[in-house]
Amino acid sequence: MTRLSMHIPDHPLWRQLRAAMDAPAGWQQLDGASDAVQRAVRALPLRPPARDLLHGRQLGHPLHPALVLVPAGCWLAAGLLDLTGGDARAARRLIGIGLLGAGPAALAGWVDWADLTPPQRRTGLVHALSNTSAVLLYSGSLLARTGGREVRGRALGLAGLLAVSGGAALGGHLAYRHAVGVNHAEAVPRLVPAGWHSLGPVDDFPPGETTRRMVGEVPVLVVRTESGCRVLADRCNHLSGSLSEGTLVDGCVRCPLHGSTFRLKDGAVVRGPATAPQPAFETRVTSGALEVRLPG
Repeated sequence: MTRLSMHIPDHPLWRQLRAAMDAPAGWQQLDGASDAVQRAVRALPLRPPARDLLHGRQLGHPLHPALVLVPAGCWLAAGLLDLTGGDARAARRLIGIGLLGAGPAALAGWVDWADLTPPQRRTGLVHALSNTSAVLLYSGSLLARTGGREVRGRALGLAGLLAVSGGAALGGHLAYRHAVGVNHAEAVPRLVPAGWHSLGPVDDFPPGETTRRMVGEVPVLVVRTESGCRVLADRCNHLSGSLSEGTLVDGCVRCPLHGSTFRLKDGAVVRGPATAPQPAFETRVTSGALEVRLPG
C-alpha cells in the first residue's frame, strides 16, 4: 500500500468548514462598518508607547493571543465545571474573571486589527463579533447565576462557549491562513545565499536617500549615511510594505504602509505595529563596490 492511498479523505464537511472560514474575507458589504471602526480605533487617545505595548513590540510578537488565554481559559474551565456538575461558585468566579480579562484582550486585538488589509479586516470583524457575542452571553450567564437561575445561566454559558470557540477558529484562520501577526521577513535568512554579495559601486547610492537592490531573490533597502552604508531587508516584516518607499527619520526608516519604524544600524523595531526586528546585513566596501552578507 502506498503512502498516498492512506490519506484521510477530504470529506465535504471539511470543505464546507474551510469555505465558511474563507468566506468573510470576500464580504465587501462589511467595508463600510470596517472603515468606521478602523477610524474609531485609530482615534483612541493612545500614545505611541501604549500602542506599541498593545501591539506586543516589547515581547517580539503580538500581545493579543497571550491576553486571550485569560478569558478563553476561564470560560472553558467554567464550561467543564458545568458539564461535570462541579462547584457552581467556582464556575461563577471563572466567568467573572474571564469577563474582566476580555477587555484588555479585545483592546489589543482592535489595535492590531486597525492596521490590516481590507480582506483581513473583514475576517477580523466577524472574529470580533463572535467574541463580542460570547461576552454578552457570559454576562447574561453570570447575571442569571447570581440571581439563582442556575439552569438558564449554564445554558447561556454553553452558548457563550460555542461563540468564543467560533471566534477562536477565525482567529486561528487569521493567523495561519491570512498570516496576520506573523513575521513576514522570517524567511530572509534562508533565501539569501551565504557569503558576500556585491550591490554595485558605492557611488551609485545617493547619500541620505533610499535605494532598492536585490540580493538573489531578496529585495534590500540601501541607505548611504555619513558613517557608511546601511542595508536592511526591504519588505517590512509587518505586512511586507516596501521600506525603500518609506521615510528616513533620525537614523531610522519608516514603512509607508502602517508606520512601522526600524533602526537602520541593526534593524531594531523603534515603533510598531511591527513586533520583530528587520533583517540587517553586514556591509563592506571592496574596490569601490558595496558588498553585503547576513550575520552568522
